[in-house]
Amino acid sequence: MFTLENFINKYVTKRDTSMFAIDIINNQSELEKAIGEKSVLVIGGAGSIGSSFIRAILPFKPAELVVVDTNENALTELTRSLRSSAILSACIPEVYLPYPMDYSSITFKRMFLRHKRSNGAGGFDIVANFSAHKHVRSEKDIYSVEAMIRNNVIHAKSLLDLLEINRPEAYFCVSTDKAANPVNIMGASKRIMEDLIFSYSDSFPVKTARFANVAFSNGSLPAGFLERINQKQPLSAPSDVKRYFVSPQESGQICMLSATLGSNRNIFFPKLEEVQMTTFDKIAEDLLHTMKYEIDYCGSEEEAIRKSREWDYEKPYPVYFSKSDTSGEKAFEEFYIAGEKVDLDRFQSLGVITDKVRPERTAVIDLVNTLNEAFESDNCTKNDIVRIIKQYMPNFEHIETGKGLDGKM
Repeated sequence: MFTLENFINKYVTKRDTSMFAIDIINNQSELEKAIGEKSVLVIGGAGSIGSSFIRAILPFKPAELVVVDTNENALTELTRSLRSSAILSACIPEVYLPYPMDYSSITFKRMFLRHKRSNGAGGFDIVANFSAHKHVRSEKDIYSVEAMIRNNVIHAKSLLDLLEINRPEAYFCVSTDKAANPVNIMGASKRIMEDLIFSYSDSFPVKTARFANVAFSNGSLPAGFLERINQKQPLSAPSDVKRYFVSPQESGQICMLSATLGSNRNIFFPKLEEVQMTTFDKIAEDLLHTMKYEIDYCGSEEEAIRKSREWDYEKPYPVYFSKSDTSGEKAFEEFYIAGEKVDLDRFQSLGVITDKVRPERTAVIDLVNTLNEAFESDNCTKNDIVRIIKQYMPNFEHIETGKGLDGKM
């Protein structure tokens, strides 16, 4: 019988068990001390990674769990899933508060400033932020770029200012492998986010993680394969884009390990080898074969769509695979760049970038203000934002082809 978990383990991550399982076992007591009886705030907690982080920390018995997400339906489903779990339902703390709200809203600010920990202090012991625009397709024009940078950078600054008022024991914000030598605005925005959060690291400990694609996460291309098959629509994928993958479970675990075991200004990443990379067309082929379909390789999107209108279960499934030609698409992935000091010995499954110095906050805030002012201009363009980022980050080489993912199936 087909199950998504088994498919991911066999064909995508090629691991039967979590790659982080041994590091979790080896650091059991440290994790219990770091999470047990603590007050935890998870922002963006109903998404793929945020919800996996929650499932990872619950067995270590936090005293309070407050979850914030703008997706009310996903937040409801998260709660139902946790309450229905044979294992996790017993781990949910008495104070469990899921809030459908925007973390940049005045309502969130009121909630945060009025919240008290068990010791009477304001704020939370652990704050983990998973609210992010993470897709390269989210940079098609100035409006999509503004929405992404506001969420990933500008609103993140407002949160950091709140944390300075009521300082946590640890702040974690998820980054991305695309922040290493970024070629798209999304990756550059997360690199700026790293500088931003580290500029506050003299006030409270700050940690982050760069990791790869989460297999079948919400909105991902592989998750889209399942939707297309469900709707009897053709599959489309790039054939030349290699990617690392972690499972949904692993995505939450790496964030837990980073947030609780990392030192100030550490950047964690999974120790994956190039042989563990795969391509999206290969995932699509394996998925169809596992579901007992033959494959009809089409020469164009139009041909694939036309054949899908006539498709039935007795016919090969129409697909269209092609080389990538869209803006901001990186042909390979990397977790660190030349000059960054990396510790590969502390953990079995994790590497740690350890030498990050605290950026000058004034320089980062000046950039945030410059971006904010640019968005207020009626004449601001996507190219203007690329230019501003490049002034701050001279090595930023944006790949612009004039084509975007929204023009593809």
